Amino acid sequence: MQISQPPLAGLIQIEPRVFTDPRGYFLETFQSVRYAEAGLPTTWVQDNVSRSQRGTIRGLHYQFQQPQGKLVYVLRGAIWDVAVDLRQSSTTFGQWYGVELSDENHRQLYIPPGFAHGFCALTETADVFYKCTALYHPGDERTLLWNDPALGIDWPAIEPRLLSPKDEQGQLLRDADVFD
Repeated sequence: MQISQPPLAGLIQIEPRVFTDPRGYFLETFQSVRYAEAGLPTTWVQDNVSRSQRGTIRGLHYQFQQPQGKLVYVLRGAIWDVAVDLRQSSTTFGQWYGVELSDENHRQLYIPPGFAHGFCALTETADVFYKCTALYHPGDERTLLWNDPALGIDWPAIEPRLLSPKDEQGQLLRDADVFD
């Protein structure tokens, strides 16, 4: 397993070892000792799976009072995964990081509490699996506007863009609840 530190403090990118043979492949998506050694949480309280069609943008979501850390992995297809630093005390406050996660590269991205998270489905179907460090609380969820000009996120040029009404109405960074 290879670990890299993206330019936003706290994010961790994981490239697991993949064992292939004529039957297919095998890899570990989580192993508590190795992940702890890499600085990742080892206690997860909720697992989620979403399926999205090409052009779907989900996010940018975060919980404010009960923030979640997320370990994101793609089971099928590919996504452009984005994390936005919402920690005012951080030197990278308001900056974003994006990376392609796919069923071919097997990359994982750990997004700690204090970040907003979202993605765009790049393939006809994208199945995304993610582990969470805190339970989902609907009343605590916040949505940052995916195309806020102040963020300048370089989303893939995929049309049409498919968004939920909640995601279409996200807040601008200047109006959003942010972390100390």
